[in-house]
Amino acid sequence: MSRSLKKGPFTDPKLLKKVSNLKQGDKTIIKTWSRSSVITPEMVGFSFGVHNGKEHITVYVIENMVGHRLGEFAQTRRFVRHGGKMQREQAAAAAATQQNEAVALQKGAPSAGAGKEATKSAEDKKDS
Repeated sequence: MSRSLKKGPFTDPKLLKKVSNLKQGDKTIIKTWSRSSVITPEMVGFSFGVHNGKEHITVYVIENMVGHRLGEFAQTRRFVRHGGKMQREQAAAAAATQQNEAVALQKGAPSAGAGKEATKSAEDKKDS
């Protein structure tokens, strides 16, 4: 649910004070735990260290970010990958297949696709 228009957007007062004390273009990173603060036009051009629960993620604010919240740009969850035991088995089978093809190419044996082409060209030579 969004905040009422009567109240206006929430931005942490301490955060606004820190922004007003810095000069435009200053490279100082402003650390904050206020992920729910709305990005205002005064914040454009500054870098914020937004806490994601474990560490501070550096977020450089640009014009397109105005109106969004700081927490939107510092992910709290890290995606590892989908799957489980079945996917690991499939990945291992695919890796073994690739390894077998690589070994066959090193020994000079034609791969499955190259074998068909080689027999076709040999047949064409016999016909001529």
